[in-house]
Amino acid sequence: MTASDSDRIAAAQAYIDALSSHRADDVPFHPDCIRIEMGLKTGRSGEHLRRSLNNGPQFKVIEKTTPPRFTVDGDQIRAQFDVLTKPRLFGRRVCSHVDETFLIPADDPRIHHIRASLTPFISR
Repeated sequence: MTASDSDRIAAAQAYIDALSSHRADDVPFHPDCIRIEMGLKTGRSGEHLRRSLNNGPQFKVIEKTTPPRFTVDGDQIRAQFDVLTKPRLFGRRVCSHVDETFLIPADDPRIHHIRASLTPFISR
């Protein structure tokens, strides 16, 4: 069975939702999934990514994400969105524009690989 683009986008959306909900149990990670952020490996397996999203301090500061813009190119699902953090100083917080590309093959609609690029910005 071949997964539709909307099924694969839903897999990427589950990951994005888990960034702020801190509940990644239903994110469809392939067991060998890795995540590369700004050239550095930040996830070494699907289970590691799940544990990090559920309990990692680097994710606990995330308050919410903006609705992503998705594009599909073959097995790659690209999501562009913002991450808004909880900590504030003088009414401002450091946030990030996120550009993530997920490898989610149509014949195995789990997340196999994530490549992330972040651009920080200050928000009120």
